[in-house]
Amino acid sequence: MRKITKGIAPVSFMEWVRQKPRNVDDNQWFQELYKQKRWDIVSDLSHHNAREQFYLCAYCCSEISGEGQETVNEHVEARALASHRSLDFTNIVASCKTKGQCDAHHKSQALPLTPLMDECETEFHFKISGRVEGKSARAIESIRVLNLGDNERNNKSLIEKRKQLSHNLMMANGLDPDEGLEDDELLLAVIDDLLTPTEGRLSPFAPVVANILRSWISG
Repeated sequence: MRKITKGIAPVSFMEWVRQKPRNVDDNQWFQELYKQKRWDIVSDLSHHNAREQFYLCAYCCSEISGEGQETVNEHVEARALASHRSLDFTNIVASCKTKGQCDAHHKSQALPLTPLMDECETEFHFKISGRVEGKSARAIESIRVLNLGDNERNNKSLIEKRKQLSHNLMMANGLDPDEGLEDDELLLAVIDDLLTPTEGRLSPFAPVVANILRSWISG
């Protein structure tokens, strides 16, 4: 994961929130966006979130476009658990729609470690193999809730995709994934480059590679 800093909601969504009738709760009014087919507002929300996240899924860090075909407006704190936050923009992120993971696996489960927390960048440990491990109880639980690939039995496709794209990104930055690197100064420079957006975008799995490289830094 990469820490997401939420900004101001798109104007169309703020207007929709202001129009909520008093006799309708927040969860119902969010659902009305879809019942009334207000795709203009849904699209604004998806594009806004994707842009805010530098076009990476909030959970797995794969590439998203912000388009409806493969991006969904996801509530970090599930609406079934916190209906009062259904219209809270700071609780809504863009997730990929990959079957069996991220939004599709989260559903209404509690998520103890989220991309809205600073610790999401330190409590997960990504490996060259493509697997991820939790360094805390809440990280382990969040990996399970989102099915982020702690072992091949649970999510082999994500592990393989993460391994391949991470290796490619390392090679593109002059690093051999099989050999590592002992030059801490160079590693820090590569990490900085990886986490610096280019034209508003980060490379798919760039935060994952940054996490791996941090584990190579001595001391």
